[in-house]
Amino acid sequence: MPHNVSLITTLAAGFALALVLGFIAVRLRLPALVGYLLAGVAIGPGTPGFVADGAIAAQLAEIGVMLLMFGVGLHFSLADLLAVRRVALPGAVAQMAVATALGAGLATWWGWSLGSALLFGLSLSVASTVVLLKALEAKGILDSANGRIAVGWLVVEDLAMVLVLVLLPALAPLMGGKALPGAEGAQLGTTLLTTLAQVGAFVAIMLVLGRRLFPWLLWQVTKTGSRELFTLCTVAAAVSIAYGSSALFGVSFALGAFFAGMVLRESEFSQRAAEQTLPLQDAFAVLFFVSVGMLFDPAVLLEQPLRVLATVAIIMAGKSVAAVVLVLLLRYPVRTALTAAASLAQIGEFSFILAGLGLTLGLLSAEAQSLIVAGALISIALNPLAFTAIEPLERWLGRHPRLANRIAPPEDALAALPVSTEARYLANQVVLVGYGRVGRGIGDALAAHGVPFVVVEANRDHVADLRDQGHVAVWGDATEPEVLVQAHIRDARALVIATPDTLDVRQTVAIARELNPTVQVVVRSHNETEAALLREEGTGTVLVGEQELARAMTRHVLDTLRPATPGRAAAAAG
Repeated sequence: MPHNVSLITTLAAGFALALVLGFIAVRLRLPALVGYLLAGVAIGPGTPGFVADGAIAAQLAEIGVMLLMFGVGLHFSLADLLAVRRVALPGAVAQMAVATALGAGLATWWGWSLGSALLFGLSLSVASTVVLLKALEAKGILDSANGRIAVGWLVVEDLAMVLVLVLLPALAPLMGGKALPGAEGAQLGTTLLTTLAQVGAFVAIMLVLGRRLFPWLLWQVTKTGSRELFTLCTVAAAVSIAYGSSALFGVSFALGAFFAGMVLRESEFSQRAAEQTLPLQDAFAVLFFVSVGMLFDPAVLLEQPLRVLATVAIIMAGKSVAAVVLVLLLRYPVRTALTAAASLAQIGEFSFILAGLGLTLGLLSAEAQSLIVAGALISIALNPLAFTAIEPLERWLGRHPRLANRIAPPEDALAALPVSTEARYLANQVVLVGYGRVGRGIGDALAAHGVPFVVVEANRDHVADLRDQGHVAVWGDATEPEVLVQAHIRDARALVIATPDTLDVRQTVAIARELNPTVQVVVRSHNETEAALLREEGTGTVLVGEQELARAMTRHVLDTLRPATPGRAAAAAG
């Protein structure tokens, strides 16, 4: 095959096989990504027949990671990131430490050196952001409180891995490896300070300069009226910022693209940018999974089956159990703990990068890299099942109240309204579930009209901040009867569900009506199909964002034209 068409060949083979095997996987009621992974295995060097260009596939996959992280940044503000810092920061650090210890202990038992064991454990400790995002989108919980916690958790892991990748060449000689050419005299302290300064400078520039420059640039392009230029500007911003962040500041492509999306979110055209880059995100995300499959050598399953199983057990069981324990210790609900556990039950792109660097530094063997890739492929394929298991586990805990009470977070002052709460918040009030962007707007409008309301929020940090601001709020999951009881739903005038996660709407409404049959219910919905189903079930008043925007714009236009109508009529009569 001529060299100048290897890109086309890789794209054609990757997309075609991914389509066929993805379709077969879906028909077998398996996640489509299982088919994508198998497509990569089929065109990889580990299987006979056609072998695609692995280097090109890896670069295409990197573009997919950048575009996907850029899209997440467009929906994830700095406020969202800071809001989950109290669980994401300690949770991610502690979970990485536990997973590293488990992996290192296993490798030491196999007889590996300490340096190899530590690097192997570290490779198993960090989850794939790409896999997480696809799973959260499939479940429709990317914008939920638990989804934001999971994304924030992995952003912290990504930041930690940036430090590891930069420091590892300087640490390699101390761990029994070799230094990279040109890095033999690198001092650990100097490297650490330089890395922290680079990352800090990048974040500062993006938050100070980027928040002003890039939205302005997007506006200038929008004024041309060219759809092509708008899409080009969006993609160029994502890719160029990601590349520049890596070349100038040593930040990974993924993190650079994520921060690019965050600063472009300040523009009123962020939603349009997200919609127009979505097809590219989906297409290149498929290539990411294909490239992962190409790294896999099926021979490792025959040569080291027990070691592969042990590796997968650490990724899917060890990390998950550690995440559940950590989240519960941080006093978050069981649903949040289970979501975090499912989110972390896989490894991906950073694990491959770290394994490749370890191989170059002489810290990891080819066998170790094969085990890491095998663990990644198997855990990625099984990860959707981990999310599917969340609801059955919750139901099982519901049938075992003693165990549920034992593992539930300890009593928290935020889970109940203070005894000093004014009486006007305890009767004829509005119970507002969710205090994100939509909930905050509703709360501001209610406060402006003097309507008392009680906020029910699953993020305890949000509840603490709300109480500091003088609002009445209770922490907990609105699908739990005791949470709605604490919000005094029995005497409430209305229940407003403003959370983006509509999966639990029915349960919340059912509990509310059981406690207060006369309560008026208003629900937020994402699309007309979902809204129609909720209306058919008698959920209450269901509002769709796009429809309400259209009505508001229509009212504004009619109000604007109405004063001119009499004048026109008089002129016509004259």
